[in-house]
Amino acid sequence: MIKYGLDQIEELKFISFDIHIEKRDQQWVDINLVPVVLEGAPLPTDLIDFNILVICSHEGIIAQMVPQDVGCDCEYQLTFAEKEQVRNYIESDEIQGLIEKVVRK
Repeated sequence: MIKYGLDQIEELKFISFDIHIEKRDQQWVDINLVPVVLEGAPLPTDLIDFNILVICSHEGIIAQMVPQDVGCDCEYQLTFAEKEQVRNYIESDEIQGLIEKVVRK
């Protein structure tokens, strides 16, 4: 993770995610990910309740990834490698199937 205004990068390795998918409207799906981080790569100590909001189209195409703390945008951004971990997870057949089910409801 990269904190805005700082040059220091803390690369996190996500080993799994708790996921909640919700259809927002006729265009977007909100996916809330609570990552489980590999031991030895702790989250920044100033984060209280870290999650990642992923906004996708109904077809499962990622539009945006927003790191959040306590449900609000936070001072951190994801690194390229962290974004790739999230992208690979969202684009997996399992998650794409869950998105499709939520959209059809």
